[in-house]
Amino acid sequence: MKAKLGMSPIAWWNDDLAELSDDVSLEECLRQSRSAGFTGMEMGRRFPNDPKVMLPILREADVTLCGGWFSGTLVNEDLAANKDRIQPMIDLFKAVSAPCIVYGEVGRSIQGDRSKPLATKPKLDDGEMKAYAKKVTEFGEWCADQGMPLSYHHHIAAVVETEPELDAFMKYSGAGIPLLLDAGHLAFAGGDVLRAIDNHHTRINHVHVKDVRMDVIDRLDRTRQSFLDAVALGAFTVPGDGSLDFGSIVKRLADYGYEGWFVVEAEQDPKKNPPLRMAQIGYKELMRVMTAAGYTVETQGFPNA
Repeated sequence: MKAKLGMSPIAWWNDDLAELSDDVSLEECLRQSRSAGFTGMEMGRRFPNDPKVMLPILREADVTLCGGWFSGTLVNEDLAANKDRIQPMIDLFKAVSAPCIVYGEVGRSIQGDRSKPLATKPKLDDGEMKAYAKKVTEFGEWCADQGMPLSYHHHIAAVVETEPELDAFMKYSGAGIPLLLDAGHLAFAGGDVLRAIDNHHTRINHVHVKDVRMDVIDRLDRTRQSFLDAVALGAFTVPGDGSLDFGSIVKRLADYGYEGWFVVEAEQDPKKNPPLRMAQIGYKELMRVMTAAGYTVETQGFPNA
């Protein structure tokens, strides 16, 4: 079985918390990640939106674009508005041969609002979840028809956060909207990562290997502290530096024949946790557990290098 290892630039520059950002160029971010061993990078705010500009940068770094976040609003806006907003991203991702676009629901979400405690996250009743899942499926099918599949990201402080919410979303949605499994977000929400893989492995097309510091999460006052507060306190980290057993997680994915990207997404203070050093820790741990699980990790970066 083949796997690819990528990173998110959120370790270098945080889009929601400017204070958790290093003054590091895109080129240096890619260089550091590639030197640690990673062959892919998800898109961040310092990436150009023109493929003619982006491709030479990726080629020089020997890195491929392995995904990127789209802020979807289907829970409270119509399909047409979301289609209009995502179309340029589809065109860009197709031009640089990215595997998928990560769909993150921000409608009604409190994930980007530091004044909103975790306990005030939005919730959908069964009827609302059913209608929402149907709408997201239709959107996913449309994006796939345009030549770019989506990957649905369950997320802390959003309408699909907990394991029961994920189960309901998966029950009511269809194959047209594949799943991004994020181990860290599910663990933060009190879910069982291995059980979620058992239940939803047929739909998983992208994996975020985000680790968590459970001691930080357990100390949170969810009636007072927000998702961004948790990030600033160090709730997330890379595999090998946190609380999750990625040996078991990767083995379970391997048992079901998952092949594709494993992306380290670990937003934390880059001054306290230097991104290059954290990338090296994450890569070492992933190579250990992936080798044990029977994966061959691809070493090719830019497709035409």
